[in-house]
Amino acid sequence: MLKPDELVAIDIHTHAEVSCWNPFDNYGEEFDRAADKYFRSSRRPTIAETVEYYRERKIGLVMFTVDAEAQMGRRRIPNEEIAEAAKNNSDTLIAFASIDPHKGKMGAREARRLIEEHGVRGFKFHPTVQGFHPWDRMAWPIYEVIEEYGLPAIFHSGHSGIGSGMRCGGGLKLEYSNPMHLDEVAAHFGSMQIVIAHPSWPWQDEALSVAMHKPNVWIDLSGWSPKYFPPQLVQYANTLLKDRMLFGSDYPLITPERWMKDFDEAGFRPEVKPLILKDNAARLLGLGGRAEG
Repeated sequence: MLKPDELVAIDIHTHAEVSCWNPFDNYGEEFDRAADKYFRSSRRPTIAETVEYYRERKIGLVMFTVDAEAQMGRRRIPNEEIAEAAKNNSDTLIAFASIDPHKGKMGAREARRLIEEHGVRGFKFHPTVQGFHPWDRMAWPIYEVIEEYGLPAIFHSGHSGIGSGMRCGGGLKLEYSNPMHLDEVAAHFGSMQIVIAHPSWPWQDEALSVAMHKPNVWIDLSGWSPKYFPPQLVQYANTLLKDRMLFGSDYPLITPERWMKDFDEAGFRPEVKPLILKDNAARLLGLGGRAEG
């Protein structure tokens, strides 16, 4: 298990980019090329390479893939592959799973199996890439399992670099990732800890409003350099939401070194920085007390 006292920080948002179990799936590779151009990065480390990178820097990490098989038609990286890596590197890595919400009750069965047999510690959803509104009842059987086991769920929010610049945005719809769609989920699943991922441009105020209104809602600060954060996000992170803001990088798109360097210069109060870098994540993940909403 991760020991927060031995870590500099806990990165709540990193991606598995390469499977060592499955052969490479080049279907829809045009999305990768467009993303490389948008993010100005083509790094795709293996899970093992990522773990060693973080271990060397004494940073714990949460890792997941995104299962969007229904809309994208691309084979996902196995959740079990990430879970096995977490078991073998429990000092550094925590595994979250991703299940396409279109799998409904079968997805709920998979969620239960991954929790009970593989020890996953949370779940990741990407409404734009998966093609669903978070409040859609088809996803609720999966949410019910997540809530039953007291685990957190991370939801992508705001603009998506995936599809950016492609004809018709690759057919992906940004509106699915308006964080206001999470308000109904947070109201119905009051014991499920919900993490709104990223500065939610162009809906930052909506994200702050939902988090202010629903105490089971958190915000992770991944995907942007802190020097570009909207001023109201920094303001709320320094004050009313300081206990529910989380460090995330979106690695490998942004490195933790770059994020943390810019974080030091972005106007965050000294007493708030340890909460965001590590303490809040430790509570959310059950490493230092129970996360309560």
